Amino acid sequence: MKQVIATEGAPNAIGPYSQAIAWDRMIFLSGQIPLDPASGQLVQGDVAVQTERVLRNLKAVLEEAGSSLEMVVKTTVFLRDMEDFPTVNEVYGRYFTSEPPARSTVEAAKLPRDAKVEIDAIAFRR
Repeated sequence: MKQVIATEGAPNAIGPYSQAIAWDRMIFLSGQIPLDPASGQLVQGDVAVQTERVLRNLKAVLEEAGSSLEMVVKTTVFLRDMEDFPTVNEVYGRYFTSEPPARSTVEAAKLPRDAKVEIDAIAFRR
């Protein structure tokens, strides 16, 4: 059965979508941009700071769904500038330390709220 996942540990959706949808043991996470969950505002800082916030947001949604970063099987990383790839990759690697998920990385002309990075994910729950 379809289940909407929502947590105050990640920013509220800024449009007509859910933070995540679970179907049986699969979880489909919407793209997260670097919004602070408390203020709803874009975090200030470079792409490393923004990537850190995005991954913390994804982690919060996963935990609300009964999962974890270790259960992620696929991510898509959207970058405003592909030159940021090495920095994003370094931060990303701190969150996915063993058996990292499959991943695609693409450069996007513009991201919501003019963010530097957005990441979505597919995971399983226990």
